[in-house]
Parts: sequence; structure tokens; C-alpha cells
Amino acid sequence: MNHGNKNKELGRERNQRNALIKSLITSLVRDGKIQTTETRAKVIKPRIEKMITKAKVPTISIERALASSIGEVSAHKIIKEIAPKYVKRTGGYLRIIKMNPRLSDGARMAQIEFV
Repeated sequence: MNHGNKNKELGRERNQRNALIKSLITSLVRDGKIQTTETRAKVIKPRIEKMITKAKVPTISIERALASSIGEVSAHKIIKEIAPKYVKRTGGYLRIIKMNPRLSDGARMAQIEFV
């Protein structure tokens, strides 16, 4: 039973789901915005917002923790470029814009980007 479990499975096993989330976060950090399904955007939004909140006070331990979860290049970019923009902001670093459904299967699409 899944009572009280709010985690989305995204139709994948745990390790595949974690790899998908890691790649989506890496793409978002690298490009600034990505177009994906609405559910995937909603799954990665709280994760990356927590990363940015932690990165606003940069320490070596936070950089290492971020690097272990999303890679060194992405962690470095979050700490050096993205987090300093949001020092005075208390939250809401990302925006999800709903788009037209995908033509092939009708999945609800969304664009997630930094504010």
C-alpha cells in the first residue's frame, strides 16, 4: 500500500528514477530552462529549490554534498552563479509554465525555468 507516500514514481524503478531526476536537474542548471512533462517538472522543483537555498551560504561541505548528488560542474554553477542571484529571495526560485500537450501521446507538457 502507498498510504502517506507522496513520491511520484514516474513509471520507473528507484535507481532509474533517481538517474532521471539527476539528469533533469543537471539540464536545468546547464541550460536555465527545460521543457518536460508537467509531472517531472513538479518533481524536480522542490529538490532544486532546496539545493539553491542551501547554496546561498556556500561552504565546502554544502558544495561536496551537492556534487555528490548532481555532479561537480552543476554544483559549482549553482553555488557560483545561480544562488548569488537569489540571496535576498526567500524562495520561489523556479517557475513552471504549462504548455500545449505533446502531439504523440497527449502528455501535459511544461517549461520549468529560473525566475
